[in-house]
Amino acid sequence: MGVAEIFGGIAAGVDLEGDAAALEGCANSVDALAMRMVQAFGDTQDGGEAAGYVLHLPDKRAIYFAGDTAVFSDMALIEQLYRPDLAFLPIGDLFTMSPKEAALACSLLQPKKVVPMHFGTFPALTGRPEELAELAKPSGVEVWPLEPGETVRW
Repeated sequence: MGVAEIFGGIAAGVDLEGDAAALEGCANSVDALAMRMVQAFGDTQDGGEAAGYVLHLPDKRAIYFAGDTAVFSDMALIEQLYRPDLAFLPIGDLFTMSPKEAALACSLLQPKKVVPMHFGTFPALTGRPEELAELAKPSGVEVWPLEPGETVRW
């Protein structure tokens, strides 16, 4: 099962073990991949709650997937509890945070790398990875812009 299926199952409220619907703070695992659903601030198309996810890989690295969210101070708790090495942060600036807010999120989360997402798919999403890279320099995070469909090793 791939990460997309795991995210999709949890986001749809499907517990992969068949026990209960996913709620913020809940944990789940599939084989050696452990996940936790965490808080996010934003609106959803279907009236549900916005959520982020922390994935714990077998080699002890952690990934934070912010989803569609604004920056929020409890990102510091996500850093303290889960220590994400890699963060996926939205930078589009219309429905999510801008590069400026994403740079603040980088300082709160302290990941080694950040993948900017949710930008540039239509003209109103004005945030750009280059702007995030410049604004995030003080936090020392490496901004890792990926092209749609690009495969990378991390």
